[in-house]
Amino acid sequence: MANQPFTCSYSTTDWKKLHCKDIQAMKTRLGCLSNKSDSCSDFSEFLPPAQERSTRYLKLSTDEVTRWADSFDTLLSNKYGLAAFRTFLKTEFSDENIEFWLACEDYKKIKSPAKMMSKANKIYKEFIDVHAPREVNIDHRTREETKQRLMEPTPNSLNEVQAKVYSLMEKDSYPRFIRSKIYQDLLNRTQIYCQRKSV
Repeated sequence: MANQPFTCSYSTTDWKKLHCKDIQAMKTRLGCLSNKSDSCSDFSEFLPPAQERSTRYLKLSTDEVTRWADSFDTLLSNKYGLAAFRTFLKTEFSDENIEFWLACEDYKKIKSPAKMMSKANKIYKEFIDVHAPREVNIDHRTREETKQRLMEPTPNSLNEVQAKVYSLMEKDSYPRFIRSKIYQDLLNRTQIYCQRKSV
């Protein structure tokens, strides 16, 4: 029983939302996937069938997936939880929030003033400007103050707007993710697989 593959329980509607390119992006972001001795379930249903044969399946324990519901920080600090959350946001067409938050995390690591200026401009044009293709939902005051700060960028120039987007995700998207079919199905599969392995 332990080697019996899972069957995907998503509805046709759910799968229509998870476009092929989104699934491929999920697979790419997960990177090199490794097995764990305490593994209980896998992410193979997120991978295109052609890729499954050559990819070592990502394994997750029930305990690990359960901890994602403890707090938003716990979810984001787990690379597989983050990947699942990003996939969920794509189904809601609101993934610009997590992509902006991650861009800010990368921005804060930059040491070179020239690279910082370049990255700041890129983030502003992509996420903050009123004509940005992936505009995040922030108020006018925050937008204008951020614009002023980015004229002479420092590692902290995006902290305020990043905190607002984080708060929006924590209060709005995160609770929906925990209640979502994506999360609940994954949690249920880990539990079922663990029970099979223990028999």
